[in-house]
Amino acid sequence: MLPLYDDNRLRRTFPFITIGLIGLNIIMFLMELLAGERFIIAWSFVPARFIANPIGEGITLFSSIFMHAGWMHLLGNMLYLGIFGDNVEDRMGHFKYFLFYLICGLAATFTQFAFSMFSNIPMLGASGAIAGVLGAYLLLFPQGNVYMLFFRFITPVPAWVALGFWIVIQLISGAGSLLGAGQMGGVAYLAHIGGFFAGIFFTLPFSKRIHY
Repeated sequence: MLPLYDDNRLRRTFPFITIGLIGLNIIMFLMELLAGERFIIAWSFVPARFIANPIGEGITLFSSIFMHAGWMHLLGNMLYLGIFGDNVEDRMGHFKYFLFYLICGLAATFTQFAFSMFSNIPMLGASGAIAGVLGAYLLLFPQGNVYMLFFRFITPVPAWVALGFWIVIQLISGAGSLLGAGQMGGVAYLAHIGGFFAGIFFTLPFSKRIHY
């Protein structure tokens, strides 16, 4: 199932932070394409490198959450951010939403880091931060309709079903990844899980109100 769009009738503000985040992710990806592998390695979060030099590598905690491993990685993440981010931004307010996004990205990175502290594999991607947005959306709009592409049909699905299914898949995959080095098939599922539950945890203090 692939989400296509949601119900935005209750949204009251223009989501310029969400649009700005999408733009920043695209710009960073274009820089990756232009600058090549050395740029990617330099600005990705590498656990072993961070252990050795946490102050010098601290900037990668932020730069890595705006980078992507390929076009499909980028497009998939921006689709989810575009669908779910605008409504969460509307409920939190622009500044709080931006801060919330960064916090969820950091929580996702440190969750993955906890299980792969001495890994030399670069970590990059907005998935963890966006997972936090999904957690917030689930808490704020559990009954909101998300229109999903299911085979050749588009059908509305309550957010609690669509996002509940998503996090169950992440939990199953994350449990499987623990048999390895915290990753499975190059996907940091533990980061997704950490970001999602950070999103749920921080939604109440960051949001203006919750609608059920």
